[in-house]
Parts: sequence; structure tokens; C-alpha cells
Amino acid sequence: MCGKIPIVFTPDNEPYLGRELLYHFDEIITSMMEQNADTAPETHRSNLTDHQQMACQVIPQAISITLSIRELIRQGYLFSAHILKRALIERATILLYLHLYPAEIEAWKNGWHQKDAPNLAKMFEAIQKKQQRDSIVRGRDLTASMNSLLHAKPDSAPWNLVSINQDRVGHAVSKIMNRPDLCDELCADVLPWIVVVQSMMAAYFPSKSVH
Repeated sequence: MCGKIPIVFTPDNEPYLGRELLYHFDEIITSMMEQNADTAPETHRSNLTDHQQMACQVIPQAISITLSIRELIRQGYLFSAHILKRALIERATILLYLHLYPAEIEAWKNGWHQKDAPNLAKMFEAIQKKQQRDSIVRGRDLTASMNSLLHAKPDSAPWNLVSINQDRVGHAVSKIMNRPDLCDELCADVLPWIVVVQSMMAAYFPSKSVH
């Protein structure tokens, strides 16, 4: 990218325009928004189940976070986008967990307090068990990097590391313009969870199908 860096990027000049995984991210966002537009009228009924009422709250939050991640990528704020990843994954996981363990909706209705509800790692393990996986990956292993980013642990350093010149690196405080690997990693990480949100939209409101 040559010349002066724009203060605000637009879809035609954003720094990671043309990355294959980012293209797929945009494609699935379009699909998700179309599905939501079809499903939303169904949610305006007054006789929603407890699970549907939960989904009416959590699915829009997941969509909003997804769009926020996309805009942060557009503006080059990759580090912040990576931090938001956990917020998206947690909501997608709650949707899936409560679908597989419907009786747990009572814990959600009562506030989803830590003493009553499983944390993200426990939900990962419970979902794997319900899906009868041959080998179960420890939930803590699946959440480790997200926790490091969120809580500023020492091993979170690589996610905002940038080259200053040929022989120096530093930690970015603003836009990250030269880390396509971070962009690709983020897209690869969030794409499956957007699919989960879409599938849960169809599961909780089965009269509408996924595009």
C-alpha cells in the first residue's frame, strides 16, 4: 500500500482486500444477514418458547459482534478483532449447548451465574461428549489462546506484534497494516462459528431454512 494511509478505510481500499478467507467471511456474512432477515419476523410472535426467547437475544448479539469484527478488520484493528473473537464464540457455544442440553435453559433464565452455569471450556467438553467424539479435547486447551488475549497474559504478545524496520519489531497501538497472517487466522477462526450461529437460527426457528 503506497501513499498516505487513509484515516478511515472503505470497502474498496481496505488493507486486506483480496484475501481469500476474508472474501469467504464477507460471503457468509451476506448469507447470515439474509437468513436473519427471513427469520426475524418469526421471532415477533408472542408465544415464543424459553429457548426461542434466549435465541432472540443471543443470536442478534452474535451477529452484531460478527459485524464489529469485520469492521475492525477493514480498519486494520486486528488485535481488537481477535479479542472480540471470544465474545462471538461464547455466544455461538451457548446457543449450541442449550440446544443439546435443553434442560439447562433454566440456568440461563436464572442469570447464567458462574455457580450454576458451565464456563466456555466446560461447554466445549459437554458438546463433544454429546456428539460422541472418540477423543475429547480438553476445554482449557481450546480456550487458552482466547483467555490469553482477553486477560493480557504474556503469551498474547504475538497478536499485536509488527515490524518497525528490517531488524526491529514492536507492539502496535493502533492499526496493523502488514499482518495478513493475523487477518487470515482471524477469518479462519470465526467462520465456523458463524456457521454454528446460522445452524442454531434454523434449529430454534425451524420453519426457516439456512441459505
